[in-house]
Amino acid sequence: MNLFDVYPLFDINITKGKTCRTYDDQGTEYLDLYGGHAVISVGHTHPYYVQKLTEQLNAISFYSNSVVNKLQVELAEKLGKLSGYEDYALFLTNSGAESNENALKLASFHTGRKKVLAFKRSFHGRTSAAVRVTDNPKIVAPINEDIEVVFVELNDIETVKKELESKSFCAVIIEGIQGIGGIRVPDTDFLSALQKSCKETATMLILDEIQSGYGRSGKFFAHQFADIRPDLITTAKGMGNGFPIGGLLISPLFKASYGMLGTTFGGNHLACAAGIAVLDIMKAEKLITNATKIGNYLLEKLKAIPQIKEIRGMGLMIGIEFDYPVKEIRNKLLFEHKIFTGVSGITVIRLLPPLCLSKADADIFLEKLKLCL
Repeated sequence: MNLFDVYPLFDINITKGKTCRTYDDQGTEYLDLYGGHAVISVGHTHPYYVQKLTEQLNAISFYSNSVVNKLQVELAEKLGKLSGYEDYALFLTNSGAESNENALKLASFHTGRKKVLAFKRSFHGRTSAAVRVTDNPKIVAPINEDIEVVFVELNDIETVKKELESKSFCAVIIEGIQGIGGIRVPDTDFLSALQKSCKETATMLILDEIQSGYGRSGKFFAHQFADIRPDLITTAKGMGNGFPIGGLLISPLFKASYGMLGTTFGGNHLACAAGIAVLDIMKAEKLITNATKIGNYLLEKLKAIPQIKEIRGMGLMIGIEFDYPVKEIRNKLLFEHKIFTGVSGITVIRLLPPLCLSKADADIFLEKLKLCL
């Protein structure tokens, strides 16, 4: 049997990693500034992370949600404290797409409505509200037949208000920072007005923080720069530092009932151990502060490079846009200078490094990027 070929892959076999470094089967060292779409939050093979997963694996790796799992309670308590959402409830999933689907389901249950408003260039996983950013218009995510999705331009509050006045939308779903869409940051004034319009029309506001959350922006969630509190917040990616885990933070507005939501693997013991370890490391090593410090340094230095068209982002979620395709630059960074980066579309290089990135490593990237240009 062959693999289903839907991802373009580099012919590099990574066999181990440490902090922001990875190594292939030939022993070649690479600086990882992408972390698997923002998945690696606290660094590759952090000793505390490995210890906690090993201890849990030796105890029990997985068990059904039909029994009490105190690790789920511990994870919820630590997540609430570090994020500032102690009064919210947590539903654990396996991925960002599953988190978003459950958020849409809750919003529809609560309002009795079916329509969803989302934003152009957004990406919410393979969900009912997903739109695939691609050069091939035939490649789109399937739309659930029960859900009608309306897409509007980011930051266009007048169009949003006009749509929501119909009171036919169960939810607005928006990324804290658009990732695949090119690292586009919603205006803080727009987010404030969006929340106000949602409240006025009894529409649920869902903040997709799957890529932009968990400290990456310089706050725990990117939307916190706008000082808003959404009805639902979805998370995944950096939540498990590579172990599959996702979550849905649910405001007190929603009342739980048995059978409302369900998951087979969500919140299993090993995933919870990974999630707890990540939060412990983030707090102990002040990684959110580091994301702000190193992110600001990178943004400042990148803005001084004349060949770059535009720099967008916050913290360690950065988009570097050029006037031309970036494939050659990315390939030079990888194959000549041994630095992993990502892309958005064809003209944007995307940086999503571990939150422990040092200034020294940031300087290495800046030096090599200049050489490529």
